[in-house]
Amino acid sequence: MKKNFVEELRWRGMLHDIMPGTEELLNKEMTAGYIGFDPTADSLHIGHLVQIMTLLHFQQCGHKPFALVGGATGMVGDPSGKSAERNLLSEEVLRHNVTCVKGQLEKFLDFSEGSNSAEMVNNYDWFKNFSFLDFIRDVGKHITVNYMMSKDSVQKRLETGLSFTEFTYQLVQGYDFYWLYKNKGCLVQMGGSDQWGNIVTGTELIRRKDNGEAYALTTQLIKKADGTKFGKTEGGNVWLDPKKTSPYKFYQYWLNTSDEDAANFIRIFTQHTKEEIDAITSEHEVAPHLRKLQQALAKDITIRVHSVSDYETAVKASSILFGNSVTEDLQALDEDTLLSVFEGVPQVIISKDAFKQCNTVTDLLSEITQSKIFPSKGEARKMIQGGGVSINKIKLTDPNEKPAFSLLQNKYLLAQKGKKNYYLIIAE
Repeated sequence: MKKNFVEELRWRGMLHDIMPGTEELLNKEMTAGYIGFDPTADSLHIGHLVQIMTLLHFQQCGHKPFALVGGATGMVGDPSGKSAERNLLSEEVLRHNVTCVKGQLEKFLDFSEGSNSAEMVNNYDWFKNFSFLDFIRDVGKHITVNYMMSKDSVQKRLETGLSFTEFTYQLVQGYDFYWLYKNKGCLVQMGGSDQWGNIVTGTELIRRKDNGEAYALTTQLIKKADGTKFGKTEGGNVWLDPKKTSPYKFYQYWLNTSDEDAANFIRIFTQHTKEEIDAITSEHEVAPHLRKLQQALAKDITIRVHSVSDYETAVKASSILFGNSVTEDLQALDEDTLLSVFEGVPQVIISKDAFKQCNTVTDLLSEITQSKIFPSKGEARKMIQGGGVSINKIKLTDPNEKPAFSLLQNKYLLAQKGKKNYYLIIAE
């Protein structure tokens, strides 16, 4: 083994529960294990990253990871951690989601041929022809209602109501483990700590149905130091799909974490070794204002989820807001990144004809932009002469110069008044 998997999770602060005998098994031989992902959307979000990183460490420690995408269970809905039953998805939507999720997992796991190559499985493949009568005969008779009722995921929903569909979820997930145990030699199921009840139902089914032995391991649920929910912003989830969350916003999420969270997240979400993290932490403590922890965290995870070029663009885009960039950096931004960086910045719409016919930058920043940037020509002129105005990161010096600026993306101008006041001029 390259590394001790359980010890790796332990020092990273990821381990929560582990069934007796699991660590001994994993230290003894290469073992197949799996984690399930519900394809309820066509992208995973950063809430899934703990489980993705768990599979990554599992593979790097010499074991064989299976990523189970629940095409069947996605049609049912897991009650664990939910306060209400969620909408059920069609087969067509689920198939699309499964394809998208696999593409994202391939950025982390090695699916190429090899003794411990990752494999993706979809439980729809073994459930699609499994009749209800066969299921209750071959699976349902092995697990008592008393056993199922004792699970926290069931108990917490009894007061608000739990459908039979949701109640049977743990049997369906338990059978997933049994199927993988029988057909793929999977001996370990892993997941978040809220999945413990579902996971051990699988080990129990394997024991009762096949007299077999299987194991379970769960990871910590991630919490932020301030008590707010990890992975959520005002705009909702932070997605891995760049069309849902731009690489710039993704980078910014990690860059803006608190010192306490960054010290925790860098162990969980990066591949930095303990020695590397200790060195980064020491460097951070000497000069916390430089945010070395946050920078290392944001760099590692942005490159892994997106790319080196996306990371470099995000860094350049970040510097634009703090006055350290040049015109070329601004011109290099694609439209989506540009709009992400300046989301919330006041926008002023003008016509392209008005821009072309505009005589001076003073006119542009007052009359042409309907006094939304400067209320008068006099005020615009005075601030330009004082060196406090820029357009597209070019400092203005002459109030009477003609605005011969190139439109960004053939559409935008970025006006800056003082150090922090930005305006996005949109020429249509």
